[in-house]
Amino acid sequence: MNNILQAKAPLTFNSRFVSIAIIWLFHLSSMVGIYFGYFDWFIEKTPINLMLMGILLFFQFPIDTKRKIYLVLLFFSVGMLAEWIGVHYGYIFGNYQYGSNLGPKLDGVPLLIGLNWVILTMSTAAIASRFMKNNLGKIILGAILMVGLDIFIEQVATLLDYWTWEEGSAPFKNYVSWFIISLLLHLSYNKLRIKGDFTFSIHLYAAQLIFFVFLYGFYKV
Repeated sequence: MNNILQAKAPLTFNSRFVSIAIIWLFHLSSMVGIYFGYFDWFIEKTPINLMLMGILLFFQFPIDTKRKIYLVLLFFSVGMLAEWIGVHYGYIFGNYQYGSNLGPKLDGVPLLIGLNWVILTMSTAAIASRFMKNNLGKIILGAILMVGLDIFIEQVATLLDYWTWEEGSAPFKNYVSWFIISLLLHLSYNKLRIKGDFTFSIHLYAAQLIFFVFLYGFYKV
């Protein structure tokens, strides 16, 4: 009897399914639009896409404890500070300047870059936690995932007017610095024993990776 009642129960709202559907809708529609010649229109919407991905992330990683609030503020602040030092002094990543497609800036650094550090760290940490059992493995894999995505972003960053390098392309120390900072952020994540949503995170990471690989293949290869 219970089985019959359960079978006839109305469908419930699945926030994870809806969030994943939105992720793929935005990324796939952007790829289709760019393929058919609407590059500028879609790329100019990057701030909207980043903000939406951040909202979806916080929906699946509810910021409902002091530890989570601390982590979000830490990731945002560390990311913004590192980028500010990089933009003004070139000490961390190399000599570069941000373009106009990442939204409003705070002293030369787009505020959405800080959000991007939050999104990447929390999503890659959730992925790494699924594949690694010990904390060291989680930290290292999480950092590798972040650098791996950055490698493909760097190939098209100038094309997208995200940022430009004085040397013409990202120097090797950019990736080394990304890895070191990512290690520290993942260390903080694991120290506080935060649990993320693997399913949501793997879809978010995969959609971003496919998008930037597509752009690289479409415009660079």
